[in-house]
Amino acid sequence: MTSSLTSSSLESLQKDVRYLMDRTEILDSISRHARGCDRHDVDLITSAYHGDGVDEHGHAVNSGPDYGEWANRTHAETSRVHTHNITTHSCEIDGDTAHAESYVLVVLIGPDTKSAQFITGRYLDRLERRDDQWRIVVRRSTVEGMFIGDARVLQSPFFTEKGYLVGTRNRDDLSYERPLSIDTPAPARW
Repeated sequence: MTSSLTSSSLESLQKDVRYLMDRTEILDSISRHARGCDRHDVDLITSAYHGDGVDEHGHAVNSGPDYGEWANRTHAETSRVHTHNITTHSCEIDGDTAHAESYVLVVLIGPDTKSAQFITGRYLDRLERRDDQWRIVVRRSTVEGMFIGDARVLQSPFFTEKGYLVGTRNRDDLSYERPLSIDTPAPARW
């Protein structure tokens, strides 16, 4: 049995593939931002924004290129380690412009490692594709909930004797290791 693609079905397939690639690239940009925040990697954070991009976190409004330094300083003042987790993500694409809503869960372990701050919110983004790169042009962040939890278990012998890795806020973090090997010494453990 021979099948051939009609011009119409080929165009439809190309449109579907373009949409899927755009969605992936948009989510990659948002994820790159979150990873950059957790690793305190200014270059990675900045790469999520176009040069004229802007970020609003409450009253703090920073240009995309300046946001990374501000975020690193703010995170360092309030925590020893943190994770930004992107969860529910929706996206509307119209040509070279997209509007995305990404739910985020942020956990910040306090400088004394005895408490944890949990923040829930959303990133409301307008992204644009320029020079074949999807990046943030406008980010507005919401906070929907926040609470403090007890993190003292991280210092208990029960936990510390297990030797779990903990992330580092630099390029020593194992997530940069290529190729990842079990023989590479851990840069940090609890």
